Amino acid sequence: MRKALRWLLALTVLIGTLTTAGAATAAEPGATDIKDRLLSIPGMSLIEEKPYPGYRYFVLNYTQPVDHRHPSAGTFQQRITVLHKDVSRPTVFYTGGYNVSTNPGRREPTQIVDGNQVSMEYRFFTPSRPSPADWSKLDIWQAASDQHRIFTALKPIYPKNWIATGGSKGGMTATYFERFYPRDMDGVVAYVAPNDVVNDQDAAYDRFFATVGTKECRDRLNAVQREALVRRAALEEKYAAYAAENGYTFTTIGSLDRAYEAVVLDYVWGFWQYSLLSDCDTIPANAATATDDEIWTSVDTISGFSAYTDQGLEQYTPYYYQAGTQLGAPTIHFPYIEKKYIRYGYQPPRNFVPRSIPMTFQPWAMRDVDTWVRHNARHMLFVYGQNDPWGAERFRVDKGAKDSYVFTAPGLNHGANVAGLVADQKAFATARILDWAGLPAATASAAKPLAKFDSRLDVRDVEREPALRP
Repeated sequence: MRKALRWLLALTVLIGTLTTAGAATAAEPGATDIKDRLLSIPGMSLIEEKPYPGYRYFVLNYTQPVDHRHPSAGTFQQRITVLHKDVSRPTVFYTGGYNVSTNPGRREPTQIVDGNQVSMEYRFFTPSRPSPADWSKLDIWQAASDQHRIFTALKPIYPKNWIATGGSKGGMTATYFERFYPRDMDGVVAYVAPNDVVNDQDAAYDRFFATVGTKECRDRLNAVQREALVRRAALEEKYAAYAAENGYTFTTIGSLDRAYEAVVLDYVWGFWQYSLLSDCDTIPANAATATDDEIWTSVDTISGFSAYTDQGLEQYTPYYYQAGTQLGAPTIHFPYIEKKYIRYGYQPPRNFVPRSIPMTFQPWAMRDVDTWVRHNARHMLFVYGQNDPWGAERFRVDKGAKDSYVFTAPGLNHGANVAGLVADQKAFATARILDWAGLPAATASAAKPLAKFDSRLDVRDVEREPALRP
């Protein structure tokens, strides 16, 4: 009887999935042109095709269920892009965890394997947002299920090995995809992926900022940050004029004063996230004698005074929602700044999401992923930058993990990659990626990317977001 019930339940789920708009099925066997094959997938539609030498590049919409547990409860259009090389090549599945770029680009693993690349816009980042938006359907399992469904739809067209990748929040996304659908990918390359296992235990960040870089650089940054709070009244007048000139408002965070402090407290973090130690020369050498304009310009360049305006927050509402419900968010202290200058401290994600959107934190979500990675990771590579604050709490592999690795690129920031590793680790990591992709490497010690570097396709700079967003 139990077997019969399980069989009936499985059949019901299968029927529900296949009858949902955009269900994943193999492309029509008669289609030969890659565009025709892609568009023969139910629920797939073309937004545009852009030419690029050696590739076909498509911007597409794919019909997804709002709730993968209840596929009949509504759908939305999710943007994806396909950088098509050849169906006989491996495919890299990339997401940055935010909006998807609609211009051709090739991530590092795609260059290494000389393959195809499928890129996904994360659910709830516009225009890939259900309407009306049920924010309870924005979680890591639903997003992983988006990827699983896209993979299932495209695998018949691209039958060779697949590798998931992403940087920062995209690295987290690739990791969560592997946790929930471990049989889909043949390998995972996760760059600079934060792993905030226990949300209210953030001492690792304080330890990081006490030792990162050099004392001279830390002292310069700390002094400018402190000075921006000492001169709060004068610089907030400048901020108010700046906001009025640009039409910026502060309804979500609550006040210009709160926004000002949030920007200033991001300053040191933002420097190490996006800059190198060699960039310390750009920081005012003596904050106490610097002009107001010099302090303002330094903070604005690194943190961005538009970041916590309503207009700056709006695009990133889905991230802050996830940070406040599952991902967690860092809290650090500022021992070099007198308490009288700090009114709010690091503000929680709840302050950056409109109050009309309910939020409840789920402390078990990251613990589950962390435990799974430590003991069940298979064919997973994590790459971190030595000077990147987001790497202070990182993924680790432990007993039970197989063919999985965590490497650190010396001196690099949030843009760390395989190319920035020391020589032996770089060759080893490249060889593992080629092997996971089903491709031979000449020797593990001499493995190199198969595709030549393309300055337009191969992005090497850190994916810049305002500070305190991974």
